[in-house]
Amino acid sequence: MAKKKRSALKRIRQAPRRAAIKTLARSASRTAVKTARAAIDSKSDGAADAVKAAASALDKAVKRGGIHKNAAARRKSRLAKRTRTATA
Repeated sequence: MAKKKRSALKRIRQAPRRAAIKTLARSASRTAVKTARAAIDSKSDGAADAVKAAASALDKAVKRGGIHKNAAARRKSRLAKRTRTATA
């Protein structure tokens, strides 16, 4: 049986850790977007703050590799569009 290379052993150690970090970032962004949508639909005063928090969570998820940058941009754009139509 061949020996495992040091780099492969390191990857085995890293993979679950990275997956957990990405999962947390993705989950946080989804929650923030859901909260923002609810705030927009209920026409609450804190809708703008919720949208801002959602955009921040999406940017953090991109930075941590949880989602693709274009996906985050698309979600932020849709939130902004929903905010504009709700206030108009």
